[in-house]
Amino acid sequence: MTSKKTLMGLLLGLILIAVAVFAFLNKGDNTANNTSSASSEPIRIGSKDFTENLVVAEIYALALEDKGYMVERVPNISGSLIHNSLISDEIDLYPEYTGTGLLSILKAEMQTDPDKVYETVKNQYKEQFQVTWLDYAAANDGQGLVIRTAVAEELGIKTISDLQEHATELRFASQGEFDQREDGIPGLEKTYGTFAWKSSKVYDNSLKYSVLENDEADVTPAYTTEGQLVNTDKFTLLEDDKQFWPPYNLAPVVRDATLEVNPAIAEILNAISAQLDTETVTALNAKVDVDGEEYTDVAKAYYDSLKTK
Repeated sequence: MTSKKTLMGLLLGLILIAVAVFAFLNKGDNTANNTSSASSEPIRIGSKDFTENLVVAEIYALALEDKGYMVERVPNISGSLIHNSLISDEIDLYPEYTGTGLLSILKAEMQTDPDKVYETVKNQYKEQFQVTWLDYAAANDGQGLVIRTAVAEELGIKTISDLQEHATELRFASQGEFDQREDGIPGLEKTYGTFAWKSSKVYDNSLKYSVLENDEADVTPAYTTEGQLVNTDKFTLLEDDKQFWPPYNLAPVVRDATLEVNPAIAEILNAISAQLDTETVTALNAKVDVDGEEYTDVAKAYYDSLKTK
C-alpha cells in the first residue's frame, strides 16, 4: 500500500509540474506573438482621400497588425478635416506631411530646410495639440514642375532656373489657381524671375499628363510623387534648384494619449518611415494610378517585401 501511495503521489506531482510548465510556455508564446497594446481598444488609423495617403496608412495598419495590435481603418477623410479628427479623438494616427503641418495647420512662416520644418511641427504639435510627430521619411510629396522629356532634352532643361530662361519657348498647362497662389507662379517669380510663357492655358488637373503626352503643352505643375512620373521617358520632374518650395516629408502623427498606452508603436512605425523614399512612394502610387491595382493589394505586397529583407 505504501509503495502504491508513493507511486500515485509521484505521478500526481509530475502531472502538476507538466501543467505548470505547459501554462508557462503557452503564456510565453502568446507574449512573443502578441506585442499588442496595453489597451484592449483598436488603434484607429486614418488616411486622407488620395492614393498615396491611403497606401501609406494601409502599410502602417499592416505593420501594427503584424505585431499583434488590433487596428481599425478610417479611410478617405478629407484633407481639410483629418487634423480635427485626430485632435478630437476620432482617430489615433495618420500619415501627414511636414509642409502641410507647417503652412496649413500651424500657419507658420515658410521654411525650406527639412530638419527645421520637422522640428517646428514636432515642437508645436506637442505643445498645441498633444500630438507627436514620429520620424519623417525621405519621401517628399511636394510641389513641382514637370516638362515633356523630349523638350527638356532638346533645350537642356534640368532645373526650374533652366525652365525660366526658356519660358518664351514653352506652352504652360496651368490648373488656374496655380497662377494666383503664393506658392504658385507669383512666388516662383519672386525667386526665379518672370515666366513669360509662349502660351498659358487652364486645364483640369486630372488631364495634365494626357495634355503633355498629346503635345498640347510642354510644362505643368505636379506633385513630386505622382505615379505618372515613373514614365521618365515621357515626363521629367525639374529640380527646384533655388529651394522655393518647402519640404513635404511623410511622417506618422499620433495622439500622445495613444502613445502613452501603446509606446511600442513608435518603433514599429519609425521602421516603416525609414524605408519610404520618394522613388519608392512614386512607384507605389503608379501601381494604383497607372496600373489600376487596388491600393490595399499594393500596400500588402510592399509590406510583405519588407519582411523578406
